[in-house]
Amino acid sequence: MKKFFKGFCFACKGISYSFGTQLNFRIHCLIALFVINAGFYFALNSVEWLWIIAATAVVFIAELFNTAIETLVNLVSPDFNPKAGLIKDISAAAVLIAAFMALIIGVLIFLPKIIDAV
Repeated sequence: MKKFFKGFCFACKGISYSFGTQLNFRIHCLIALFVINAGFYFALNSVEWLWIIAATAVVFIAELFNTAIETLVNLVSPDFNPKAGLIKDISAAAVLIAAFMALIIGVLIFLPKIIDAV
């Protein structure tokens, strides 16, 4: 049981590291808070909440993997290396695609509600 709880401590340490060192992670957190508040304001239904939660989770997961990959690349290749840079670029592209997907989901869910409110 101790190992199980230690795993949570390690995971929290990783989230804390990402929040403390990665501006984009903090921006994603801020956007997620805004979207959650908007979800309560517009009284999303269960299916809409599931889409919002899934999209948010995908963005956070992509951002955490990106941070892990960048940290590993910096460890393995501390000097400039074009291939190391390419690995970082590809990893950042995964986050961009996840964020774009989340944006599309958000627009599809919130835009009709905003239009109806006007």
